[in-house]
Amino acid sequence: MWIRPIPKAVSQQYPIITQSPPPYLHNSVKRTITKARLSAMEAAGSDSDGREFKNAQEMWREQIGDEGDDPKKIQWYREGVAYWEGVEASVDGVLGGFGQVNDADIKGSEAFLNSLLHERFGDGGRNQHLVALDCGSGIGRITKNLLIRYFNEIDLLEPVSHFLDAARENLSQEHFVASDVHKATNFYCVPLQEFTPEAERYNVIWIQWCIGHLTDDDFISFFKRAKVGLKPGGFFILKENIARNGFVLDNEDRSITRSDLYFKDLFRQCGLHLYKMKDQKGLPEELFAVKMYALTTEVPKKVHKTRSKVQANRPGIIK
Repeated sequence: MWIRPIPKAVSQQYPIITQSPPPYLHNSVKRTITKARLSAMEAAGSDSDGREFKNAQEMWREQIGDEGDDPKKIQWYREGVAYWEGVEASVDGVLGGFGQVNDADIKGSEAFLNSLLHERFGDGGRNQHLVALDCGSGIGRITKNLLIRYFNEIDLLEPVSHFLDAARENLSQEHFVASDVHKATNFYCVPLQEFTPEAERYNVIWIQWCIGHLTDDDFISFFKRAKVGLKPGGFFILKENIARNGFVLDNEDRSITRSDLYFKDLFRQCGLHLYKMKDQKGLPEELFAVKMYALTTEVPKKVHKTRSKVQANRPGIIK
């Protein structure tokens, strides 16, 4: 999974589902809209060759079989890793040939992270020993350019061995000016669907451009396990490509780009609450839109304003 252009074969012209009903609508209309929002996973989708699916269930049934047939599911993950094993361990490689977006990506992520640290930890965490987990870390791009400046320890989680080897080298003191109080600590060559974190180790679990490789069931299972790894007050940051509606299956790297509503449906099933969200700016128009979500295990205490053009954040679990 990587930042990517919208496939030319993919139509993004499905009807747009209203995100939040205006207050003046009759209650029966509101219920209709709410029902449509709850059935986001029933929306039609397509694959990168333009083939259309009635809904996500139809697509998953074809890809991994009924109830996640083990051989087909194993093959799904094996092919995803195999794709990345053939990719160069460089910034341009892990960004799918769009290495030029690295600066804009890091800038947007830093602004989002910085605001969250100040809101969640008061002093921005400067007087705390902060620990982060970088999921789908690749060559350590996000850790090196962002996380290591804010966290005392970062663990990297990556299933592709030559990417993780490059991360070790990139973050070694021979190649990178680190310090004893800001460092990469552990390097785990484990896929997301098999990883269980140490209890209450992390202040932030960062997940970017990798969750699309997980099936819906494994998406939910991962977050339920990962919640245990958060310290009190800790939170997730998920940064991902967003399909305009429904989903887009990538037949090449075995991943799925989900819509905003699809994600929110999954967050609800994970028992997670949307604390804040923001659109990534400054990316080429031919790429999928990218959103950042801050997710907590507890209900937010107040509404946090967002710059997203799609929907303002509301406290409580996603409905």
